[in-house]
Amino acid sequence: MKSTRISRRQALGIAGGLAVGATFSTRVKAEAPPSEAITPALIEAARKEGQVVYYTSVDLPVAEKLAKAFEARYSGISVRVERTGAERVFQRIGQEYSSGIHAVDVVNSSDAAHFIVWKRDGLLAAFLPEDVAKFYPPEQSDRDGQFASWRVWLSIIAYNTSMVRSEDAPKSFADLLDPKWKGKIVKGHPGYSGTIMTATYELQRDLGWTFFEKLARQNVMQVQSSADPPKKLELGERAVMADGNEYNILQLRDAGRPVEPVYASEGSPMIVGPNGIFKAAPNPNAARLFQSFCFTREAQQLIVDVGGLRSLHPQAKEKPSWIPLKDIKTLKDDAAAVEQQSAGIKQRYTRIFRV
Repeated sequence: MKSTRISRRQALGIAGGLAVGATFSTRVKAEAPPSEAITPALIEAARKEGQVVYYTSVDLPVAEKLAKAFEARYSGISVRVERTGAERVFQRIGQEYSSGIHAVDVVNSSDAAHFIVWKRDGLLAAFLPEDVAKFYPPEQSDRDGQFASWRVWLSIIAYNTSMVRSEDAPKSFADLLDPKWKGKIVKGHPGYSGTIMTATYELQRDLGWTFFEKLARQNVMQVQSSADPPKKLELGERAVMADGNEYNILQLRDAGRPVEPVYASEGSPMIVGPNGIFKAAPNPNAARLFQSFCFTREAQQLIVDVGGLRSLHPQAKEKPSWIPLKDIKTLKDDAAAVEQQSAGIKQRYTRIFRV
């Protein structure tokens, strides 16, 4: 697969647009497939294959519990979880396909732009699970049925409740610029984290680079991944985080740790992680069964309960302590724009923060 050796920035410049939260689209067009239910025939065919290979960037405990739930429901079919970061998932598949190795059945990535590249290169199979067709917003499914939004999360502000009173906590991104937070803020880096890259793109688009220039004057503690700011916050190394994974904060708070999320008045950056099946999947029937299972109420409830993630399935119940996703103002993702602009975003961010 020679095309995956070029940069994703170049690939996405060719591939066309994807606006997550607006419409999944690429220039590769096919007839939208009819939805497919889980049938006894599909289950039997999957059992003959005996396994499904799942490449994913979701947290390992979530992936492992998802696999166990599937195996419990469909005895005789094992799930081999290959979990690593989204960029490594992308690179691994590119390397394998370049060598003629077709090992992956179903893929999940926290970078929605990967699916534009895979679709453009003709690698994804058209398969529309019944639950996606019945329950999911149309804009959260590829129009040709080649992938759909399996998980959703936000990048948010948060604060340490042992260090900051609720009435004093920031309520917006603009509040982070108050001099009282100087030396008290931690944030992730778009050069290391796909989540933070997406969040940075959305914020510079909607608030302008002036926001980051002013934020840099706050003597921000710079860390790498989107999981790092919640950790620093929990440990009390900083009082406030400017960005980071919502699900880490929700999990910590539910465990009784002194952290509290803030949903900025300007809107919180939204990120999605799609699932898709490869055309050359070695276990195509098991792949379709697993893909269908991933979008069921059972599996979606699992990612909420175990992973602190958000679900687009209307039958999945969020925890009572959470603010419902529908009630949170969010900023719209645009994966193609992120890819086209990411090199420039990294350069400008590094120049502003000197990191």
